[in-house]
Amino acid sequence: MTRYRTVAVDGLDIFYREAGPAGAPVVLLLHGFPSSSRMYEPLLTRLADRWRLIAPDYPGFGHSSAPPPTDFTYTFDTLAAVMGRFTEALGLRRYTLVLQDYGGPVGLRLAMARPEAVEALIIQNAVAHETGLGPLWQTRRAFWADRVTQEPALRDNLLSLAATRRRHLGADPATDRYDPDSWTDEYAFLNRPGQADIQIELFYDYRTNVAAYPRWQRWLREHRPRSLILWGRHDASFEASEAEAYRADLPDAEVHLLDGGHFLLDTCAGETAALIRDFLARGSP
Repeated sequence: MTRYRTVAVDGLDIFYREAGPAGAPVVLLLHGFPSSSRMYEPLLTRLADRWRLIAPDYPGFGHSSAPPPTDFTYTFDTLAAVMGRFTEALGLRRYTLVLQDYGGPVGLRLAMARPEAVEALIIQNAVAHETGLGPLWQTRRAFWADRVTQEPALRDNLLSLAATRRRHLGADPATDRYDPDSWTDEYAFLNRPGQADIQIELFYDYRTNVAAYPRWQRWLREHRPRSLILWGRHDASFEASEAEAYRADLPDAEVHLLDGGHFLLDTCAGETAALIRDFLARGSP
């Protein structure tokens, strides 16, 4: 059974979902944009027999505190720091990291700060190489170069209903496989008071992730964590070639390109859970 809990971290209420035996190996699942820990429900229901799965919401997302940008610094460094103290609050000393989309920059910062805690990495449509950024990123790069002038175009590119829908469907021709509640619920979240300002502020900081790619790649090459790369081939935001790009840094990584989109669990929950189960089981003592 999944439990829905909140813990105080740095004066913030951090919401998280937890499933599985208290003493089991820990899997820490870090979500993407503009989703929340809710995206991992399909894994919580499928893997909790053997692992302790913990999926938090970042500040500004889901059911966690969302102070305005005037009261909280929305950067990926800050999110990673809060997630690190979240692991301390729960007494998590060792875990496998599951990283999707924004979970990549949050989780890789966490891994670099606490390498001794990382049992393994499971990466799902999260980028660590510039070649992984698709054509949609032209508007986003323009925003980083000239925030004031380019912000209206960025809001449409990132926060509109059309953009929210496109993030799920990508280039998949079989659109009838996708539950439209996935993007209408996320769009409703983006339209909560103050949310647009929070997300624009955080996305402006995304440029620091691109600048950090070489450091992340170097850390992966030096530490060589056990790694599973799962990729939805229909992702419109990130190039499918990124899945194989990880092999340059993680030559022993297991890579699977699946018939899904940016949010692989939308359409491939069973297959994804089976691959993760096999990967985790092979790493268990």
